[in-house]
Amino acid sequence: MNDSGFDLDLQAAEQDIDFDGDARVILGVLDGTTAVGERVEAIERGHTLVLAIDGDLTELAADLAPAVKKGGGNLVHFRKFLIISPPDIEIDTSEL
Repeated sequence: MNDSGFDLDLQAAEQDIDFDGDARVILGVLDGTTAVGERVEAIERGHTLVLAIDGDLTELAADLAPAVKKGGGNLVHFRKFLIISPPDIEIDTSEL
């Protein structure tokens, strides 16, 4: 136990947590050059996308947004970015 009276063995705790070692946050640009299927596949693998919007969002996300929503994913437009997460990762906008 340490001086604060709080004893936590982080190494032991990490062994008990089920980490998905493949999940990442992927930064990119939404400009129409990347195939919708590639973006959807990344979400299906558990990745979160943070995409800088380069152009008209409505046009650029016309096919992507419905495909993500159909798979249960989440989309949030924040400033000049589109954030897309898989179904099990909520995008908290409560502080906006």
